[in-house]
Amino acid sequence: MTGCRLCGSEALASVVDLGATPPCESFLAADQLDLPEPAYPLHLRVCTACWLAQIPPLITPEETFKEYAYFSSFSTSWVEHARTFVADAAERVGLGPDSFVVEVASNDGYLLKHVVERGIRCLGIEPSVNVGAAARDAGVPTLTEFLDPATGTGVRAEHGPADLVVANNVYAHIPDVVGFTQGLRTLVADDGWVSIEVQHLLTLIEENQYDTIYHEHFQYYTVASAIRALASGGLALVDVELLPTHGGSIRLWARPAEAAGEPSQRVADVLAREKAAGLQELSGYTEFSARVAKVRRDLMKFLITAAERGETVVGYGAPGKGNTLLNHCGVRPDLLAYTVDRNPYKHGRFTPGTRVPILSPERIAADKPDYVLVLPWNLRAELVEQLSFVHEWGGRLVFPIPELSIVEVGVVKEVTA
Repeated sequence: MTGCRLCGSEALASVVDLGATPPCESFLAADQLDLPEPAYPLHLRVCTACWLAQIPPLITPEETFKEYAYFSSFSTSWVEHARTFVADAAERVGLGPDSFVVEVASNDGYLLKHVVERGIRCLGIEPSVNVGAAARDAGVPTLTEFLDPATGTGVRAEHGPADLVVANNVYAHIPDVVGFTQGLRTLVADDGWVSIEVQHLLTLIEENQYDTIYHEHFQYYTVASAIRALASGGLALVDVELLPTHGGSIRLWARPAEAAGEPSQRVADVLAREKAAGLQELSGYTEFSARVAKVRRDLMKFLITAAERGETVVGYGAPGKGNTLLNHCGVRPDLLAYTVDRNPYKHGRFTPGTRVPILSPERIAADKPDYVLVLPWNLRAELVEQLSFVHEWGGRLVFPIPELSIVEVGVVKEVTA
C-alpha cells in the first residue's frame, strides 16, 4: 500500500493484521472444492494525516459486485429499518409527488420499494446484475452500473437532479472514494440532500468488531474522516445520527457545500466523542490488535472444548463478516459442522477458505445441535427471537462479538464465557 487513498499521505500505521483470506462473498460450489482458491492480505492501517482507516485495494469492485450473494430483503429488521428511514426522510426533506430519489447500491430494492409505494419517482443504481434484476422484478426502476462522475452525469441528464440521494452501506465499498463522492455530488440537486449510512469506526474499535474488516470494505470512517471525504467531492456534512445497525453506524446528512450552512450540534458532539476515544491520534488504535487476538482465543477454546465433549456446534448465517471471523480463527467443519442461511442462493455452497457447508435453516430444528454460533451478531435481538425454538431441546446460542457469550434462549439467563 503506497499511500492514503483520500489525502495521498504515506504516513500509514498498522491497526490490525488478519493474515490472508479469500474474498468474503466468494462462496464455493461443490465442484470448486478441489480447485485453487485465491487469498489476499487483510491488513487494516490508518492514515495519521487524515485518520481514514483503510485496507489496500487488492480486489476490484467489479470482481465482487457483478454477481453478488447478498440480498438485503432477507433481513426482516433491515427491511423495517429502510421503511422507517423512507418515512422519516420524506418528512425531513419534504418529498412529494414531484420529487426524485436516487439510491446508490440499491441492492434488491429493499429500500426504494417504500419510495415506490409513496408514488415518488425513483431510481436505483446497482452494479450487481443478479440483485438488480430482483429489484426490477419487484417494480423498482434500477440501472446496472457503478457510480462515478460519468454515471452521475448521465443519470442527471436523463432524469434530472435528485432531491435526495441515498447511499447506505456502500461508502466503504468503493476504493475511489473521491470519484464516488464526486458522483454523489453530480446526482444531487444544488439544494438537495445526500444521506449516507456507514459503519462507525468508533464502535468497530470499542466493540471488537474486527470481523467487519473484509476486502469489500476498503475504508472505515469516523465522522472526522467522513467530513474530509465528503469535502473531496464538494459536499459538506450538516448533521449526523448514531444508529445501532451493523453494530453501530453513522448516518451522515450532507448537502452541496454552497447550500450546507452550519453543521448541527450533533456533529460537534460525535467529533468530541471520537477525539476523547483517541481516534485522531495513534493511542486510540494501539490496543485493538491485542483485543482481536483475545476474541480468537476465546472462540477457539469454546469450539475445541465443545468438540472434546462430543457436543455439536452449528452456525446461523453466512454473512461476509462471518467469513472474516472463521478464516482468522481457522474454523473448519470439524469444529463447526455447518451453517445455515435464509438466502437460497447460498444453499449447497461452502464458506470461502474454511469450506463449511451452508444449508437451509430447517436443518437446525431437524438436527437439534447443542450450540448455534450466530455469525450475524449485529442482528442479535432479531435472531434471539427467531431462534427461540432452540430452547426446546436445551440448545444455546453463542455470540462471538464483542466477547464470547452463551445465551440460553427462552430463559432470562446469559453466561459470559
